[in-house]
Amino acid sequence: MYAHGVQRPVVDGTARVGSVPFRNPVLLASGIWGESGRSMAEAYRAGAGGVVTKSIGLSPREGYPNPTVESLGEWGMLNAMGLPNPGIDRYPEEIAQARSSGAPLVGSIFGKDAEEFSRLARAMERTGVVALELNLSCPHAQGYGSELGQDPEEVRAVVRATKSAVSLPVWAKITPNTHDPAGLAEAAEEAGADAITAINTVRALAIDPTLRRPILAHATGGLSGPAILPVGLACVWSIYERVRIPIVGVGGIGSARDAFQYILAGASAVQVGTAVSTHGISVLGRIAAGLEEEIERGGLASVSEACGMAHPR
Repeated sequence: MYAHGVQRPVVDGTARVGSVPFRNPVLLASGIWGESGRSMAEAYRAGAGGVVTKSIGLSPREGYPNPTVESLGEWGMLNAMGLPNPGIDRYPEEIAQARSSGAPLVGSIFGKDAEEFSRLARAMERTGVVALELNLSCPHAQGYGSELGQDPEEVRAVVRATKSAVSLPVWAKITPNTHDPAGLAEAAEEAGADAITAINTVRALAIDPTLRRPILAHATGGLSGPAILPVGLACVWSIYERVRIPIVGVGGIGSARDAFQYILAGASAVQVGTAVSTHGISVLGRIAAGLEEEIERGGLASVSEACGMAHPR
C-alpha cells in the first residue's frame, strides 16, 4: 500500500465539534439507549466517543400508545414514540450517573417555542453536559420537532433564545422533511448555532394489508436505519456547501464505511442510533475502530483532514 521508505500516517482518532472534544467521532444518537444513566454509561464503555441524551422536555410525557415501533427488516425501523421522557426535573440524576463513567454528554431538549427551549437550556446546562442539541426535527410529535423546525424564522428564534440563555455550545438538529434542509441550517448559523446535526428520521408510513390500517398507533412515524443513509448524506453534503459551522452527520450509519461517507460529505463527527438496536451496543466501538482504519487506508492523518474531501476543490 505504501512505497518502500514512505512512512504510514499516524492517525489522530480524536474529533472536535467546534470547541467540544471527543475521544473519537462516533457518538450515540439521541433516542436510542439514552433512557437511563446506566445505559448511556454503557454506550461510552462500549466505545462511543460521546453520548447524546434522549430528548427531554419541561414536563413528564408518556408518549403515544403501542404499537410505537415496527421493524422494516433490512430497510430499518419505523417509530412514533411521541417523545416520552421523565421531564427536566427528574432527568439530571440520570445524567449524573452517565457522567460518572467519564462520558461527555450532549443534552438533547425539545420545546414548543423559543421561551420553552431557553428554560430547558438553562436547566440542562446545570447538569454538566458539554453541549446542547435542539430537537427541531422529530417528525411525529404534534406541536414540537419538525412542526417548529420547518420554518427558518422559528429556527432562528429558538437558536437565538437558547444562545442568549446559556454559555454552552448549541447544536441545531435539522429535519430532512422539508424542501430545503440547508436553508434551515443557514438560519441556525445566522442565529448563532455552533453546529448542525443532520438528520432526524424521515416521515414515513406502514400499513397492515390484512387489517387495512396503519401499523403504528399514531399512523405516520419516523423512518431510520439503512434506507435513509443516502438522504442523510445528501443533506450533509448540501449543508456543508452553505454553512461554515461544523456538522454532525446522522442517519442510516451501520458500518465504518457509512460513517466515512458522512465525513467525506462534510461531517466533523457522526451519530449512530438504529444500528445499536439491530447490532447491539458494541457496534459503536466497532464503527469507531473501523473509521480510524478507513482514514489510515486513505493516507489521511485525521477526521478533520478527511472532512468534506468529496467536495470539488
